[in-house]
Amino acid sequence: MSAIVMPEPDARVLSRRMEIVKALQAIVPGDGVIHDETAMRPYETDALTAYRQMPLIVVLPETVEQVAAVLRYCFENDVKVVPRGAGTSLSGGALPLADGVLLSMMKFNRVLDIDFENRAVVVQPGVTNLGITREVEHEGFYYAPDPSSQIACSIGGNIAENSGGVHCLKYGLTTNNVLGLEMVLMTGEVIRLGGKHLDSEGYDLLALMTGSEGLLGVVTEVTVRILQKPETARALLIGFPTSEEGGTCVADIIGAGIIPGGMEMMDKPAIHAAEDFVNAGYPRDVEALLIVELDGPEAEVGYLLERVAEIARKNNASHLRISESEEERMVFWAGRKAAFPAVGRISPDYLCMDGTIPRRELPKVLAGMRELSEKYGLRVANVFHAGDGNLHPLILYDANKPGELEACEAFGADILKLCVEVGGVLTGEHGVGIEKRDLMPEVFSEDDMKQQQRVKCAFDDKHLLNPGKVFPVLHRCAELGKMHVHKGQLPFPDIPRF
Repeated sequence: MSAIVMPEPDARVLSRRMEIVKALQAIVPGDGVIHDETAMRPYETDALTAYRQMPLIVVLPETVEQVAAVLRYCFENDVKVVPRGAGTSLSGGALPLADGVLLSMMKFNRVLDIDFENRAVVVQPGVTNLGITREVEHEGFYYAPDPSSQIACSIGGNIAENSGGVHCLKYGLTTNNVLGLEMVLMTGEVIRLGGKHLDSEGYDLLALMTGSEGLLGVVTEVTVRILQKPETARALLIGFPTSEEGGTCVADIIGAGIIPGGMEMMDKPAIHAAEDFVNAGYPRDVEALLIVELDGPEAEVGYLLERVAEIARKNNASHLRISESEEERMVFWAGRKAAFPAVGRISPDYLCMDGTIPRRELPKVLAGMRELSEKYGLRVANVFHAGDGNLHPLILYDANKPGELEACEAFGADILKLCVEVGGVLTGEHGVGIEKRDLMPEVFSEDDMKQQQRVKCAFDDKHLLNPGKVFPVLHRCAELGKMHVHKGQLPFPDIPRF
């Protein structure tokens, strides 16, 4: 049985289900409220498919007024709400609650304004990440953050998890590219943060919302920064006899003061899976493959290509190929972008982890993961945002074999603990969700978590927005002063944690 425990459903809410359905149907008429079990089945999980839970009701609003009215009703009637975008969360951030309304924002899918002069685009949260670039690329612009799921993931979900992607090393995560938000609080109040202007007075609540995992409010409009496409972009495909040599090369490139547009690394299992899936021309006789993209003026890119190639050779690179055309550069990236679905072809199930470490510790962590793989008897394929130390180990398992899911969970927890031991953190871009929730005491002290929960209380004092996520112990705001976590050990260990 899984170690993940969600909050116990409120029997009083369950008993009022049809009453709640009718009230929400009055707010969102037509097909905007789904309460048939079969019709709700697609919403029972997100991309962390090891865990499933049917929602109480699914609501698909189309206007800000409807979102505000739904939240106001739920606030006044003590009904929990789980906001959801495209459902691509890999940390269980959009896992429903049995006694909660699942609020899907995917009907908010319009581009509202394109302002090339101010290099800004205003969209609704259901617009896909890649959809923004497609709206502006005809003028030579693009939206920089590019998670591997960019064809499907929504910009609202990107904000919830502070998503990154292969180009975040140079151009930043979502938080560095969002200029403004419109959001609805749990009480139904609508507020605006930021805008097209460069900066705002007062506290930086915009940054607070980015990465807040649906715990503070529901985003209904987003203003993002767009960039001009670089004059030149070329990529190197570099193979190494060992993952450690590849990791050292990454550190040496950054140490030389070179900031690539993107720098990604894959180990042998991931290389073979991607090559079988995409036929990108990856070498199969290497243990690690590094993709380094350099962009900017043509002269600068040419100079940096030579420097990176020299650093790679010093680190015993056994394969080195430089893209000679835009088509070839895109082929280099095609395998990396398809790595997650590619690995899905070689294993019935896999758990995609997300930890971040100091770059210099990459060889040590890779060696540690190999030892853990032997300990748990499970294979692991590694895909990294190597430049910023964001690791994505894919632990392969078969959920139909008794004990393998539990072994996979323990393996993943040990990987994240290893990340923390070497000076890293539990997540880089997938968020905490339910996946890493019970590991939070590995990083944060009692006082740290109390202060974070005080922020939650300032926005949602009833804890109705996405409860059961991020915090290992759920308790009322008034109880903050009474909760004590000593050296990561929670009080009353015999009581189920949620």
